[in-house]
Amino acid sequence: MTNDTIEHEHIVRVADQLFYERGIHAVGMDAIRTAASVPLKRLYAEFASKDALLAEVLHYRSGIWDAGIATAAAAATTPRDKLLAIYDFLDEWFRAEDFRGCGFINAFGEMSAVSPAVVEIARGQKERFQRYVSALVDELGAPPALADQLAILAEGAQTTAAISGSPNAAAHARAAASTLIDAALSSRAAS
Repeated sequence: MTNDTIEHEHIVRVADQLFYERGIHAVGMDAIRTAASVPLKRLYAEFASKDALLAEVLHYRSGIWDAGIATAAAAATTPRDKLLAIYDFLDEWFRAEDFRGCGFINAFGEMSAVSPAVVEIARGQKERFQRYVSALVDELGAPPALADQLAILAEGAQTTAAISGSPNAAAHARAAASTLIDAALSSRAAS
């Protein structure tokens, strides 16, 4: 890994932290330059604009989400357990001191009116998560509609935990997911 790559990644991590803590509109490139300890000229050499940096931040955040879900699912052996592991991952994340909700929902809420790129990246991340859940539901042998229901529970839990300040939304969503999975499988077996 080159020094340029390390510096590039450092800037992305710093910008991610600042955007997540303070909001995108509240953080200018000068604040990122200061926090990352890089000259402004170097910052703009890496990222032509704040929008370009934000796009990189959202891609970085997507990797964090994917890795967290994969780690939680790694210990699970069945599709049902892998689906429920999503909510275990959420529970751990909601308990983090710096939890401020879903970065994609936050960015979409803040920037969707002015940044088609943010809309595209946020929707893409949500679609990839939906496909992940759908694949597990298919592997489980449950009706496809279950995937939409489980994904909505996960998305709703993120918003609820952020607004309420309570991590309990993950446990409630997990319990609801378990009930939905069992009902879907019972319904499938009865038909």
